[in-house]
Amino acid sequence: MRTSVGTALVTDSCGRQAGERAATAAREQLSGTQVDFCQVFCPVEYDFDAVLEGIRAVVGPDTKLIGCSANGSFTQDTVGHGVAVGLVASDTLSFYTGLGTGLQENVSRAVREAVSDIPDALEDHPYAAAIALSDGLSGVGEQLALTTQQKLGPEVFIVGGSAADDHQLEATYVFHDDEVVEDGVVLGVIGADERPAMAVAHGHEPLSEPVEVTRSDGPTVYEFDGKPAFEVWKDAVRESVRAEFDVEIDDLEPSDQLLQEILCEFEFGIDQGAQYKMRWPWIEDEGGAMHFAVDIPEGTVFRVMHGRPDAQIESAAETARRARDDAGDVEIAGGFIYDCACRGIVLGDEFDTAVEAMADELEIPFVGFETYGEICMGPGQLSGYHNTTTVALLLPA
Repeated sequence: MRTSVGTALVTDSCGRQAGERAATAAREQLSGTQVDFCQVFCPVEYDFDAVLEGIRAVVGPDTKLIGCSANGSFTQDTVGHGVAVGLVASDTLSFYTGLGTGLQENVSRAVREAVSDIPDALEDHPYAAAIALSDGLSGVGEQLALTTQQKLGPEVFIVGGSAADDHQLEATYVFHDDEVVEDGVVLGVIGADERPAMAVAHGHEPLSEPVEVTRSDGPTVYEFDGKPAFEVWKDAVRESVRAEFDVEIDDLEPSDQLLQEILCEFEFGIDQGAQYKMRWPWIEDEGGAMHFAVDIPEGTVFRVMHGRPDAQIESAAETARRARDDAGDVEIAGGFIYDCACRGIVLGDEFDTAVEAMADELEIPFVGFETYGEICMGPGQLSGYHNTTTVALLLPA
């Protein structure tokens, strides 16, 4: 049998029926009768418990299951706002899962709790990869990536995404087996005889000169170069916004949907030499502070970036190509994709085109969701949390 992957997305039903239908469709694509691993993504308007009950009725009691709340989801064939399921059956991969709670209060303790269920049997495989799904509003993404690597070991590849709630920014959830948890992290660790492949890319380019964070508090930035943060950002994007959107950035209120879309297209980037690491901001009131999904220390140097829709589509295809290249000669059975919700806002109806571009490059089954932040961290890396990227994990056959 080796490894087979089945995927499905159901958008026209709710609750238990949606979970059961998605799991059934995905299972029909597997070789053999066993289901070893399940990953599920689900919008917040669904009854999570009912969805998981429906999935469990199909995959059986022994299947390892992780998942989270999502904005939109997708497979290689479909993009939509519904329940997405990816199933794996394998006699060469081993799957282990764990759940940690109280993530915002103590990241290390939450990860330690999740890792405590990962057995030493993982050492029987020469390669390991971990999927980390976490509360998307916790603001601890970078710390989570680093801590997870510390707990699992420096040779473990880590990918994943922050749970989402359809841009409501109220509450996000992770799933572990039959549990639904807010303010938590769930891990899915994969032991493999061949190395899983992974890749990350974004479609933004520098727009402004460097600016330094001169006043911040955790994930909230008040000043760049001693000036109000929002005003500095507006100065950088004003002409580009006028040309592209035919509006004046100063006329938009914090509550305007268009401002949210523009913030996703004109984010911040940290220069890391060969590439920029993206950081997504949002505005909550007229006070001028900018809020981020992770802590932003004073002294951080940013550039305002610009990510045009065509570049976002190309970056999705580039992620798929990089993952394929990373796999080398290893045959691939399927994959998981973690794609930022900001890219969904920038692309709008063209998000389907980005998914099609990945499908054309990969030619394998995959399932993914729109996140509030992405993790992609290889051995020896000191930073692994991203915004406005596409992250791919490919499983060896």
